[in-house]
Amino acid sequence: MSSHVAQRNGETATAEDLAPLAFAGFAHFTAMQVRDGLIRGLDLHLDRLRTASTELFGAALPDDRIRSYLRKALESCPADVSMTVTIHLPGDLEVLVRTRPPAAGPAGPLALTAVEYERVLPAIKHTGEMAKSYFRRQAVLEGFDDAAFLDRQGRFSEATIWNLAFWDGDTVVWPDAGLLRGTTMGIARRRLGALGVPQRDQEITLADLPGLAGAVVMNSWTPGVAVRRIGATPLPEAPSFVAVLHQAYETEPFTRP
Repeated sequence: MSSHVAQRNGETATAEDLAPLAFAGFAHFTAMQVRDGLIRGLDLHLDRLRTASTELFGAALPDDRIRSYLRKALESCPADVSMTVTIHLPGDLEVLVRTRPPAAGPAGPLALTAVEYERVLPAIKHTGEMAKSYFRRQAVLEGFDDAAFLDRQGRFSEATIWNLAFWDGDTVVWPDAGLLRGTTMGIARRRLGALGVPQRDQEITLADLPGLAGAVVMNSWTPGVAVRRIGATPLPEAPSFVAVLHQAYETEPFTRP
């Protein structure tokens, strides 16, 4: 059984089916890790797809139909996979479900460069974002692991394929700027709240970094990878911060599609 599955509207995708998507910049998607055929934060993924479809296309598919496509794909692959669900509009709304081997993210700690960049429609996880790959490649060429983004007001928003979170020694600090609220970020926020861990939203700039006690990146791979440096500013690795994020994430129950 292969980890690589591609299905269009619940059926095996042919080359003819996939060809239009090769140049489909006007589409959106969500990415998740599936373990034992189950998904954490499924409600957040469905909400993301529904909200983005309504914003981009003026219509959205029912959650039950999306879930049926997820189940159909999982029948054809191992129980542990990475899964991406892409929705586009060649005529009617269409759904591509793609799976590949499971991922866990880098071990860290990471060094990030800081660059000025604002994504168009930052609240939507849309396709065709060459800039993210470009800035990550440039960061690696400059000796960093990845890049974090500053908006035109100098505020941190997110990183190339990551959300950012900061730590002041007691409270989780989320960047206050235009950004994609990732599903892992959503899980962390609600589970940290249930654990009684303080959280706040705050504008964070380069000048604020020396006063912070830690930073992480997170995405569907992991709820937290320590960041040891942003630009020229070192940051404590804050293992207790990373640990509480992982603890919070792991209290989120799995759901069957």
